[in-house]
Amino acid sequence: MTITLPSIAILGTGSMGGAILSGLLQPGVTVEGGIRVTNRSTEKAEALASDTVTSLATSIDPDANKVAVRGARIVLVGVKPAMVPDLLAEIADSLEPDAIVVSVAAGVTIATMEALVPGVVLRSMPNTPAVVGRGVTGLAAGTRSSDDDFAVVRALFETVGEVLEIPESQINALSTISGSGPAYVFYLIEELTRTAVDLGFTAEQAKTMVDGTFIGATQLLAASDLSPTQLRINVTSPKGTTERAVAELERAGFKATFDRATAAALARAVELGA
Repeated sequence: MTITLPSIAILGTGSMGGAILSGLLQPGVTVEGGIRVTNRSTEKAEALASDTVTSLATSIDPDANKVAVRGARIVLVGVKPAMVPDLLAEIADSLEPDAIVVSVAAGVTIATMEALVPGVVLRSMPNTPAVVGRGVTGLAAGTRSSDDDFAVVRALFETVGEVLEIPESQINALSTISGSGPAYVFYLIEELTRTAVDLGFTAEQAKTMVDGTFIGATQLLAASDLSPTQLRINVTSPKGTTERAVAELERAGFKATFDRATAAALARAVELGA
């Protein structure tokens, strides 16, 4: 991977901001103009500082966010959703004329952001596998953004995985699938592990079986040209044990359960946005 990006400021380098920072520090990624990051604590700021990263603590310098965005072409807003409006109001006068403001916060709309800053705004929804470079990010353009603006931000998120270009109207729905999706997978792993223990395996044995099976299955999917459906069929011998197990899952209404779960998550996303 060889990617060249313009100067970047990350305001709030928590789990997601930190994941993006990790992507920017990979071999093959060049950030012309440098990377500036901010955090509240001096300990976190010091831990992130390096030859290529200027790290500032707002607890020491109240103007740290303003300092960070000066000269930055991309400004990634990584603070909690409730903090986004105040942060945008704080930095609005310090942004460069060509700055692109990108939020990773759930529930904060493009209209809200565009009302607070004078320039280009985009809205994104990454997921936690970005931490290991396997993220899926939904990216929505604002009303002022050009194709070039979108392309440079897309390249930023491609340092940590795949990017889907979607309208903002689909951001909440995407969050219920790729955003919340890792939690669904971990929940399935938890439940299958409990079942393995109930069958008499030790916790360590159950972990080896279940974690290894999920990791192996997803790597098989990634390496194969076959669809998940065909891969499932390949494991499901006619009149065999797997066929009987899958029939029970279908009888339990697995699809309907996921429909209800994502509908509940979507309703909550709408509430948060309001």
